[in-house]
Amino acid sequence: MLSRYFTVKEYGEHEIIIQKSRFIAQIKRAETETEAQAFIQEVKKKHWNATHNCSAYLIGEHDQIQKANDDGEPGGTAGVPMLEVLKKRNLKDTVVVVTRYFGGIKLGAGGLIRAYGKATSEGLDTIGIVERILKQVIHTTIDYTWLGKIEKELRVSEHKIKEIHYLDKVEIETYVDESLVPSFREWMIELTNGQCTIRQGETVYLEENVG
Repeated sequence: MLSRYFTVKEYGEHEIIIQKSRFIAQIKRAETETEAQAFIQEVKKKHWNATHNCSAYLIGEHDQIQKANDDGEPGGTAGVPMLEVLKKRNLKDTVVVVTRYFGGIKLGAGGLIRAYGKATSEGLDTIGIVERILKQVIHTTIDYTWLGKIEKELRVSEHKIKEIHYLDKVEIETYVDESLVPSFREWMIELTNGQCTIRQGETVYLEENVG
């Protein structure tokens, strides 16, 4: 699993008009090629009367799956420019479909490349990008006498508290970067003079907005 990567925030769409043609960028997160293809077919069904429904997607930790489809536009003028935008933004697990309703004015190859690239780029700006960061959930069990001090220290640290369980003792669940788990353990032991029990829980991704 990647320690961190960028992807789209959620599903969204954005429309621009260029020389009377409508370009509608529809973007979504997709973790498998099956998901990406299903989304493309969904858009095609929705915009069945459009002139073109061009698509591109990047999937996999190392971008193992890359596809671009011009859907009838001149070769290399639609899907590839869209894919290039995804690559330049360092996005993963992302699919985009740009629907075009022809407005009667031909754009030429260069115009098409710019139009599909712009639609994709503006679509991403509108929907937003997130960074997914791999975190380890660390369970720290302490006596109630340590709660005030530990909670205060955690609130001003780079770590995020997931949950606090008030039982016979207090159990604090904290999201910690995998690389920082050893130093986090040492820190907790130091803060409590060794009077804590620490165990590792699940590994999850947290998302932070980056644009």
